[in-house]
Amino acid sequence: MKKEQTVLLAHGSGGVMMKEIIDDLFYEGYGSDILLQGDDAAKLSLDHIKPGSSLSFSTDSFVVSPISFPGADIGRLAICGTVNDVATAGATPLYLSCGFILEEGLAISELKEVIASMAKAAKEAGVKIVTGDTKVVERGKADKLFINTSGIGIIEPGRNLSGHNIKAGDKVLVSGTLGDHGIAIISCREELSFSTTITSDAAPLNHLIADVLKSCSKVKAFRDPTRGGLASTLNEFADQCGQDIKIYEEKVPVKDEVRAACDMLGYDVYQVANEGKMVCIVDAEEAEAALEAMRANPLGKDAAIIGEVCTPRKADHPLVSVVTPFGSERVLDMLVGEQLPRIC
Repeated sequence: MKKEQTVLLAHGSGGVMMKEIIDDLFYEGYGSDILLQGDDAAKLSLDHIKPGSSLSFSTDSFVVSPISFPGADIGRLAICGTVNDVATAGATPLYLSCGFILEEGLAISELKEVIASMAKAAKEAGVKIVTGDTKVVERGKADKLFINTSGIGIIEPGRNLSGHNIKAGDKVLVSGTLGDHGIAIISCREELSFSTTITSDAAPLNHLIADVLKSCSKVKAFRDPTRGGLASTLNEFADQCGQDIKIYEEKVPVKDEVRAACDMLGYDVYQVANEGKMVCIVDAEEAEAALEAMRANPLGKDAAIIGEVCTPRKADHPLVSVVTPFGSERVLDMLVGEQLPRIC
């Protein structure tokens, strides 16, 4: 008799096993045409109310451990994560809901700090928290607190951003250095000491996205490389568009201390989570304009053009690859297993 399968931590990693549980269970169980698009936010048509108008809608849950870490906490993470997902559709985020699952014994002072952090992040993003829910579970059942946030935003008529729009020749940009959030979490969790403090990059990126869209009319897609990092994001794009994607290691911005930490811990920096960075795919003729717009925003000062979209070498299996400084090329796969559990 086949052994009963169970959920593993790796099913929440943002990598291969998470993709499998989404494809085989959630998509199979209730996948609508909108859900099957596979973008970070659903685009909901409001043609029946106002022709050409639409909403961006997204939801996310946060179970990060510890709940406070260098540069941010679970509250800031919850606001920024959902704002960024809503904004990837090219929307202006407007309203958020917030659901708390609190563990009996959580200090009220800690809860107050998280709430204050959420209010500050919402103000930065220019959004309002307008509804919510609170549940309390027995001591030992929730690891202090878990948060769910959902968000909606307005998409301008005619705007259609999606990984399905990506074509060969498009350029790949990132808005800043990679791996900051994941390494900040693991250094705090494991009490690792580095020569400099590595802080989480958690930030709302809706204003940066708006700046790029004002400067460029041929943006194809945005996505924030959270769980599974840049590797998972680019593989998701490749699957959506059926094209290969190639990036160049020398062009990818990574802080020296983050790279050193990844080397020490045996992590691939391309698979480490980020919470305040954005990947942008844009038509080649507008790549420099998109880069200039990113760098003009304080959250995009380290932005870079890191690669391009290519005609697939294998028609039935699009590949993501990294070109090393020595000219060799390696396949960049999605994360397999669980590298950093409870990262967001």
